[in-house]
Order: sequence, then structure tokens, then C-alpha cells
Amino acid sequence: MAKRVQVALTESISSLGKDGDIVEVAPGYARNFLLPFGKAVNVTPAVLKQIERKKAKEKIAADNLKQEAVDFETALKTIGRFTIKKQVGEDGVLFGTVTNGDVAEAIEATTKKQIDRRTITVPDIHNLGSYVVKIKLHPEVNAEVKIDVKS
Repeated sequence: MAKRVQVALTESISSLGKDGDIVEVAPGYARNFLLPFGKAVNVTPAVLKQIERKKAKEKIAADNLKQEAVDFETALKTIGRFTIKKQVGEDGVLFGTVTNGDVAEAIEATTKKQIDRRTITVPDIHNLGSYVVKIKLHPEVNAEVKIDVKS
């Protein structure tokens, strides 16, 4: 059996790993597929330093995104409540329901910052009143926002 060789991936490959990973593969796989198609490079000290710098930059960017999410969560807590106006029928029952798009529009109108409606979890709202809505701002940062539904 031939020994295995180490290569650094330059793009994500589902069966091996993601961009920047160092993996051991069969020499033929590296020689015939990975290296000629630019999907990997041979591991050298220069390549290792380049990967370390790239990972450090990615970590800084991820930390910045998390800090932005924490800051936005603080802003949402400071504002406190958002008001959503809907048409109401008899007995205070809404025509339709309050959707995550309605909540996103209310937040955007107040904060002037866009928020993805798919990250908002809204309970079933069919009546007037106050409700709590959960927003996932970052994989590690969640916010709870109070909304008032009025006619």
C-alpha cells in the first residue's frame, strides 16, 4: 500500500472537508484530481502560514458579526416595544394574522436597519394585545421583542 499524502484544500469538498483544512488523501487522488483541478495544494510551511492568517481573519470577521448582533440586541431592548396595526373584525379578531414580515417591517421602520424575516419566530397572533417575538440575530445571539397589535 502506498502511503497517504497531506494536502491543504483550497475549496470545500463534501467528502473531505472545507476550505483551509489539511487532509490526508491517497497519492493518486491528490495527483490526478485535487492538484490538477486546483482543489488543493501541497502542504508547505508557507501554505501553513497562509492558512493560519486566513483563519485569523475569518475569526476577526466572525467576532465583528457577533458584536454587531449583540449591539443590535441591546438596541432592540432599549426600544422596548414595537406597534403593529392591523384591520380588526368583530370581537377584536384580526383579519388574517401577524406574520414575521409584519414584525420585520415594524422593526425596520423604527431602527432603520434591515432584518431578515426568516430569523423571526412569531407565535400565532389572531387577536389584539401584546406578544413576545423571538429573533435570531446570530447563531449565538437571540433577542426577544415585545410587540403590540392594535387596530
